[in-house]
Amino acid sequence: MASRNQNRPPRSPFTKKDGNEEVPLDKRRRIGGAGRMVGPPVSSRGRGRQAFTEVNNRQDVTATSDVGSGEGSECGTVEFTKEEVEALLNEKLKGKKFDLKGKLEQMTELIKRLKLCIKWFQQVEQNHVLEKEKLQSSMEAVEKKCIDTELEMKNKVEELNVIILDLRKTISSLEDRVAKEESDKLDAIECHKKEKEARVAGEKLQASLSAELEKIRQEKSAAEQKAASFEDMYKRGQEYNVSLQQYNGKLQKDNETISESLKRVEKEKLTIVENLSNLRCHNKALQDQLASFKASQDEVIKQKESLSNELRCLRVELQQVRDDRDRQVTQVQALTAEVLKFKEFTGKSCAELDNLTIKLNALEETCSSQRDQIRTLQHQLTAANEKLKMADLSASEIRTEYEGQKRIINELQDRLADTEFQLLEGEKLRKKLHNTILELKGNIRVFCRVRPLLPDDGVTEATVIAYPTSTEALGRGIDLIQSGQKYPFTFDKVFSHEASQQDVFIEISQLVQSALDGYKVCIFAYGQTGSGKTYTMMGRPETPEQKGLIPRSLEQIFQASQSLQVQGWKYKMQASMLEIYNETIRDLLSTTRSSGLDISRTENGVPGKQYTIKHDVNGNTHVSDLAIVDVCSINEISSLLQLAAQSRSVGRTQMNEQSSRSHLVFTLRISGVNENTEQQVQGVLNLIDLAGSERLSKSGSTGDRLKETQAINKSLSSLADVIFALAKKEDHVPFRNSKLTYLLQPCLGGDSKTLMFVNISPDPSSIGESLCSLRFAARVNSCEIGIPRRQTTVRPTDNRLSYG
Repeated sequence: MASRNQNRPPRSPFTKKDGNEEVPLDKRRRIGGAGRMVGPPVSSRGRGRQAFTEVNNRQDVTATSDVGSGEGSECGTVEFTKEEVEALLNEKLKGKKFDLKGKLEQMTELIKRLKLCIKWFQQVEQNHVLEKEKLQSSMEAVEKKCIDTELEMKNKVEELNVIILDLRKTISSLEDRVAKEESDKLDAIECHKKEKEARVAGEKLQASLSAELEKIRQEKSAAEQKAASFEDMYKRGQEYNVSLQQYNGKLQKDNETISESLKRVEKEKLTIVENLSNLRCHNKALQDQLASFKASQDEVIKQKESLSNELRCLRVELQQVRDDRDRQVTQVQALTAEVLKFKEFTGKSCAELDNLTIKLNALEETCSSQRDQIRTLQHQLTAANEKLKMADLSASEIRTEYEGQKRIINELQDRLADTEFQLLEGEKLRKKLHNTILELKGNIRVFCRVRPLLPDDGVTEATVIAYPTSTEALGRGIDLIQSGQKYPFTFDKVFSHEASQQDVFIEISQLVQSALDGYKVCIFAYGQTGSGKTYTMMGRPETPEQKGLIPRSLEQIFQASQSLQVQGWKYKMQASMLEIYNETIRDLLSTTRSSGLDISRTENGVPGKQYTIKHDVNGNTHVSDLAIVDVCSINEISSLLQLAAQSRSVGRTQMNEQSSRSHLVFTLRISGVNENTEQQVQGVLNLIDLAGSERLSKSGSTGDRLKETQAINKSLSSLADVIFALAKKEDHVPFRNSKLTYLLQPCLGGDSKTLMFVNISPDPSSIGESLCSLRFAARVNSCEIGIPRRQTTVRPTDNRLSYG
């Protein structure tokens, strides 16, 4: 008995005694409807939820001995419905009264299932707690976003108030000018009147005639102006009418597409209505024929009755004649003749009566056939009415479907707008997190920009640059194709030839803004000659769309500093510009250079200013005897940039008509004080346009251009040596090999935020130089420098400018 009870599976309260019949369907319902219990989603598990009876029937020999392990393995895959839990709680022990062993087995099985149910409830509760935490975190993020948007709106309102005050001041000044001009005008009029009185009387006639002539000319000019204005108005009206016609055409096309379906249904409806009207007309005609037939039948009946009455009268007279035959023997012949005549007439009337009866039968047959036709027409009429009802229903269904599809389209458009907004927000968050990660790592950020093909490059069908379209490398990857082999590179951002100056500046605007927050920022452009470095950094300042990074960065800094004045910040800015030409520092803002006297060099033994580079303990770089200019507006900066552009060394080579022959370094030192919090910040913005690397075989440089090329390549190779030493984390980094690397030492090995633009030419003839530039940029991107540090300490004022 004991072995039999151990090998037999325990009975379930949901199974019958024989154990072979299936459980009713209402006992095995899954979680759902009004009787469902909340639990984790089934899709997150490896398999679907098993029925409770399957758990009861799934037993093995060691079920009672290893309860803990069984519970741990099955709790993650079993779910319970409300009915199963109630049945489990209300389950009673079955069996014989003294069968303690069977009852013990049932109790252990019941305890095991209760433990499974309790663990399942614990999992459900944990999932609810996790969902609650997620919702709370999302609500906190939304609240933070709302607070940020409110702050931004307040800042915008304050900016608008400042602009309104400026406009009011300008309006008041203009009003004063207008008043002065009016007073001057009145004085001139009085003088003119005095001169008129002194004129000779003979000239009055000529003046009147000339005045009339002038009036006529003025009227003519006014009429011509009015005509021109009317023509402009007419042209504008025509353009407006054309735009309205185009818009109406679009609306009509939409209406035609919508009304086509309605027209089809209306056409079907019209055809059905026409058939119905035709059937009704045919029915009326048949009814009229039937009425005419009935009238003719009544006339025939009346004639028959009249003939039958005449026949009766004749029979009565005949009887009288027979009665009087004996009396009137003499009149027998006459009466017999009359009788014969009457017999002939009666025979004719009988024949006519027979014909009438035949006609009557034919009319009755036609009436019966017409009745059948009327019945069929009535059936067709009912069927047509049913079709008409079905057509109305289908038209209403089509309208409801159209409205539903329209709603779905609107919902999809709203969802698309929401997803686009979420994508933009996610992209902003990704950029911000990526920048913070790079700042924490201390890496030098690298942006790549490809210039468009120029007419001088020639027309080539083969493309040497490709942009990957995968989600990971989209906007960050670039492929260089050389002789069929592809070289992939990945940077922080890649700009194609279609990117504008504004697109490029948007990516670095946050980096420029950090200079106002007290950080050292360095942005420099690297690449071969003619790859677009100077256009990226300087651009064409005379055209707003083609301004480079330097003028756009300075505009943003001045605008931001003005907006921060409301918060109590006051900034002082100092600018300087120099170039490194043939390993010699030149001051581009020096007054002696602008006047034509170049005394900044010591060439050929002539004494001049000694520009020496010095680094202090705090990591700041100073250049002695360098001109430092205090700037207060963007106009002063623009004039300085024009002066520096005129003084910079530029030459012509075979690769570029206006090739930069020196390294340009623009530095803006920012010192800010908050009067409310007494906090002081000191930031430095270095914007550098490096000279382009070039090969002597392509540039064709000779004489002075050859010396310039050798000096440029030497300084750039020294920069490459410094980058390789930083990438390998060597103890000694050769910063002193050139003045360029020594000047950039705090940017490359200090605590500043550094960004490098690598400019690429899409010309197939420059593929070798482009590959070298991309490899160098990838090595720069892997270098780790110091973590950026904000300068908020108070330092004594000094006229010398720091290069960060």
